[in-house]
Amino acid sequence: MSRLFLSLGAVNAFLCVGLGAFGAHGLKQKLSADMLAVYQTGVQYHFYHALGLIAVGLILLHYPASKPVAISGWLMQAGIVLFSVSLYVLSLTGMRGLGMITPFGGVAFLSAWGMLAYGVQASR
Repeated sequence: MSRLFLSLGAVNAFLCVGLGAFGAHGLKQKLSADMLAVYQTGVQYHFYHALGLIAVGLILLHYPASKPVAISGWLMQAGIVLFSVSLYVLSLTGMRGLGMITPFGGVAFLSAWGMLAYGVQASR
């Protein structure tokens, strides 16, 4: 499972660099300042949680049987999809209804960090 989260983290970090560059260079003239800020928020949280996935993978090297740590990784991945991807689509399409999905991603992120803290303590 460790390798999976290390790979997911690396792939997501790769995507963040590409999406960030696309936003900075390709969208600067196409999006309003507000929508560009929404896009950048998506990239920012995406990158934090790509690094979080790498951390989960490294922690699982030490605690390979920890279900809570693994659940934390899945929650981070779900948060990336629900939070960051919804912000990317919102900023690019203007579909405001997607704003209802974004908070679920935030809850997934919060749950992931809480589960990670619990998992590391429970695995001692």
